[in-house]
Amino acid sequence: MAGSNINRVIITGNLTRDPELRSLPSGTSVCSLRVACNGRRRNSAGEWEDAPNYFDVTVWGSQGENCEKYLSKGRPVAIDGRLQWREWTDREGQKRQSVEIVADSVQFLGGRDDGGNGNGFSSSTRAPESDVPIDTGDFERTPVGAGADEDIPF
Repeated sequence: MAGSNINRVIITGNLTRDPELRSLPSGTSVCSLRVACNGRRRNSAGEWEDAPNYFDVTVWGSQGENCEKYLSKGRPVAIDGRLQWREWTDREGQKRQSVEIVADSVQFLGGRDDGGNGNGFSSSTRAPESDVPIDTGDFERTPVGAGADEDIPF
């Protein structure tokens, strides 16, 4: 029955700080991210308000190195990973615990210079592309009934 358990997390949000990269004595790279995801909830007056949630994310290996190299505070990201619970004793002898996301993949959203506005473009470099074609000549209307059934190959 243990094989049927699922531990999967997918979140999108913005980085609340610059990525922090460190190397273990073995040489393996590990990068720490902090991601804010906004949710909505009703306040005591019954009105909707934003309710941020903050998640610690660990990214291992070369993917973590890429996060440190290309990401910065405010940048939108999508994280796909799993939850991991940790327990340790701090320097004062107190037991501490945390739940973090261990990333299987990190998708960089927006552009490199994106300050968190999420549209994927820097306003100083180029304008957003439109999904409306420039030349609509290829989309000329065909009269109703013109070749309707003759063009169907089956």
